[in-house]
Amino acid sequence: MADLVVGRDKCGEQRLVSLPLSRIRVIMKSSPEVSSINQEALVLTAKATELFVQDLATYSYRHGSGKEKRALTYHDLSNTAEESETFQFLADILPKKILASKYLKMLKEKEEEEEENENNNDESDEAES
Repeated sequence: MADLVVGRDKCGEQRLVSLPLSRIRVIMKSSPEVSSINQEALVLTAKATELFVQDLATYSYRHGSGKEKRALTYHDLSNTAEESETFQFLADILPKKILASKYLKMLKEKEEEEEENENNNDESDEAES
């Protein structure tokens, strides 16, 4: 594992991973099932996270509008989460952006539908009586 060099830290020393291990340790310890974390497990989790993020970004760039603009956008990531079966589990974390006015309109329509359903249920209850 020592011959896997990804980058260098602030002092110019070689690093195995580029994510901060202390932050990953805090995230891992936030789980109630975790009492202690082995250093090797911490490094492997960090490396796996880096590879996952790299794969998500590469896939989103290739299948999104990023190639045309030479940039990766949030829209590309949210499309990947919605359309790719591999990244489908991220759909709640990376939702499509919508305007606040559109969201409020959707909420209003949903409330109206619920009221309609309640009225229909009340009418059917009265008819049964």
